[in-house]
Amino acid sequence: MLRKPKILVAGSFVMDLIASTPKAPNSGETVIGTAFRTAPGGKGANQAVQCARLGAEVTMVGQVGADAFGREMLDTAAKAGVDISHVPMDSSVSSGVGHILLEVSEHGAQNRITVIPGANFTITTDQVAWLKDEIGKFDLVMLQLEIPMEVDIAVARYAKAAGVPVMLNPAPAAPMPAELLECVTYLSPNEHEAAAISGIRLRADETGVNDNDLRQVAAALRLKGVENVIITLGGNGSAVAGTDAVCYTPCVKMQDVKDPTAAGDSFVAAFCTGLTAGLAQNQALDFASHVAAITVSRMGAMPSLPTLDEVQALLRERNYTGFDPAVLDALK
Repeated sequence: MLRKPKILVAGSFVMDLIASTPKAPNSGETVIGTAFRTAPGGKGANQAVQCARLGAEVTMVGQVGADAFGREMLDTAAKAGVDISHVPMDSSVSSGVGHILLEVSEHGAQNRITVIPGANFTITTDQVAWLKDEIGKFDLVMLQLEIPMEVDIAVARYAKAAGVPVMLNPAPAAPMPAELLECVTYLSPNEHEAAAISGIRLRADETGVNDNDLRQVAAALRLKGVENVIITLGGNGSAVAGTDAVCYTPCVKMQDVKDPTAAGDSFVAAFCTGLTAGLAQNQALDFASHVAAITVSRMGAMPSLPTLDEVQALLRERNYTGFDPAVLDALK
């Protein structure tokens, strides 16, 4: 029987400014775009909202500026059911902003993202000190790398001391201190981030990423203290690399890929929700693949994140048999 999990997300709020174009400009070149829109996002907030839309009880720790973007992002998260009582507004700096150039062609959509952290980087360890006594109330903690590293380390240490598992989505790629990695239960990098953290290049051909390389990456990360490594591989799905074998979860294909911006956030949030709700690891990975498939078929970050009902509908449409989609009703 599944249950509603309690998840803490410490991370960023970023307002995405999305420009669509059939061709990305080269240096010094100007091109005519086809559309512009704004959408609330940020890796932390995306993951918190996705967990909440899938039925988890979610508390968010972060910071926004005292501006229109900050108010809109908080309102969107709150409407999704996220507890934002621990997200203050900093009047001395702007909210975080992400400039997204979305190149849309007949072959699909590719994005190029520049993030201006703003208030995300003014949050301090003192502001999360309350978690030292409260973090044990949560089933899992989710972290990313769009807030100060010292804040991530503090939260991870509190979680480890309380016996609460930690999921670290190491994006954007950055040097990983040993004191953070040794507190991590689940690490979910994409193939580029995995190579950057481990120092091992992942080779690939038309059949996918090299299995031996994946095993070496996972082994290197386990030596750093990480218990479980889940590497997302874009259109090739995801891989859990063990000492002897690599287990793949295939990508769930959609007819139209409109915007891959929040796909990784959607995937890791769904995996964490499914796992802490009571799904087996392979089932949680399948669940996450279906959730991310819906996300990439829509525009924007938070606006693209599906509800539990929508995911159940896709599972039934694709005749998924790994578990009965009806068991997810326990999360409603």
